[in-house]
Amino acid sequence: MPDTQINSKIIAEGVYLPSKIVSNSDLTQTLDTSDEWIIERTGIKSRHIAAKDEMTSDLAVAALLDALNRYQIDKESIDALIVATTTPDQIFPSTAAIVHGKMGLKQGCFSFDLAAVCSGFIYAMSIADSLIKSGSAKRVAVIGAEVMSRILDWNDRSTCILFGDGAGAIILEATQEKDVGILGYNLFSDGACKDILKVQGGVSAGQMDAKVFMNGREVFKNAVDKMAKASAKLLSSLDISIDDVNWAIPHQANQRILDAVAQKLKLPKEKMISTVATHANTSAASIALAYSHAVRSRLVKDGDIIIMAALGSGLTWGSVVYKA
Repeated sequence: MPDTQINSKIIAEGVYLPSKIVSNSDLTQTLDTSDEWIIERTGIKSRHIAAKDEMTSDLAVAALLDALNRYQIDKESIDALIVATTTPDQIFPSTAAIVHGKMGLKQGCFSFDLAAVCSGFIYAMSIADSLIKSGSAKRVAVIGAEVMSRILDWNDRSTCILFGDGAGAIILEATQEKDVGILGYNLFSDGACKDILKVQGGVSAGQMDAKVFMNGREVFKNAVDKMAKASAKLLSSLDISIDDVNWAIPHQANQRILDAVAQKLKLPKEKMISTVATHANTSAASIALAYSHAVRSRLVKDGDIIIMAALGSGLTWGSVVYKA
């Protein structure tokens, strides 16, 4: 263990969204729905959809390159790479290994995938923080990347309207600055709820063409309750008041969920970062995309306290408190 206190700070962020945009009006051509119906229930207006030849690794590479180029960071300085995804390119090798190869990263940069669905980015940030604080890495690239469109039933309006494709990346770096970076995190799971949101397929099941199933009411209830409670518990453990929080960046699943979480936390809606209208639910990529939006819109200032929270299939959930 290092002799001095080490924190992990975000030094770069990057995004990639496929060029194809599918609006709610586009969906009405094949579904019994309307633009108004979708917006009222979800807040979603459009979503990005990957091209047929775009793989999850391609989205991830583009997001990481955006981060490296935008902040002029040498790829040789990356010590570890974590890709959070539920839509990997193939069974193996990992998507992270494929990204590693496409990027030409150094051999000393170890890479692996993390599967926690919509909570994946929170889980990955937590692991990256642990790697940095243990001295195992000085710079860690964390990418959330998904092509959710490949596992949707486009005839099921209860699910296909909700999701989109995209990738977001951050680079975390070790710093000895005090009271900055990731201040704390918490993670939870409840396998008893595994059936309320799932894709019932896979290698051992012998079924590779399954699609997303969701019990919307149960997911909504659990998402609001668990994201709010995890956030409140973490803030309390850090002796941070909700009034001291400058921004909340929850998993971008549904605007009604975001509004309900804000209400439960007694957080003003104007402090809630929302990109769900144009990105839809991008699973593990959503918080990274929303964070980049907040940074590039110059909403986030030095010293701002940000609470990030997510819930995903499993169930998995958790939160991270970050000080810019």
